[in-house]
Amino acid sequence: MLTALTFAFVDSINLLLIGVIVAVGIAVPRATGATGATRSRYAPIAALLIAGDWLGVAGLALIMLLIFDGLGPVVQRFVEGPIFGVVLIVVGLATAFLALRGAGNSDLVDKIMRPLRAPNLLTVLTGVVLGVVQSATSVPFYSGLAVLSAAGIEPAVRYASLVLYATVALSLPTLSALLVGWVRARPGSTLGRGFAWARENPRTVASTATWSVAGLLVVLGVLQLA
Repeated sequence: MLTALTFAFVDSINLLLIGVIVAVGIAVPRATGATGATRSRYAPIAALLIAGDWLGVAGLALIMLLIFDGLGPVVQRFVEGPIFGVVLIVVGLATAFLALRGAGNSDLVDKIMRPLRAPNLLTVLTGVVLGVVQSATSVPFYSGLAVLSAAGIEPAVRYASLVLYATVALSLPTLSALLVGWVRARPGSTLGRGFAWARENPRTVASTATWSVAGLLVVLGVLQLA
């Protein structure tokens, strides 16, 4: 179970969702008035976006776990064999190559921002789409569910644990949303200056995060082969 949650944490290094959250924090005006009479829409927008993303991740996780459970011994042999470790290492190296290329998500973030100007149902649906798309293209997401399927725990516990799995997979975006809220309230703080630097150096931030994912995948692959 711990191994599955480790993959979920790696999956939480979701640069696209974090980038969208930061963009919302920049675009949405702060509260005004002595007592914040005009309340900021940042908190409800961020909350609905993350809630929608969680629903997308959890829904796809449920579908994939059902598929993996249906495959049974095939998944068991894959997870327990050396090929799993080799795949993780190869994907980690491919991710490192992407870090070297330094491609960003700025154009895509701008497009996603269009329906996120106000907290509404469209905000939730945008989150759901982001959750499904990001998870469907994430090797750590599938790896964690394969490990969970082959863990040998009771089905009821296994499926109930998807709540925790999806929550861990959204841990860093949720933390980012809280930090952005803090920075909006205290822009002159040390954390605020750190976020300002990150906004001015998006390629460095994206490259560091991508290298982190690459390193974690390679380490997990080596541990699998050990």
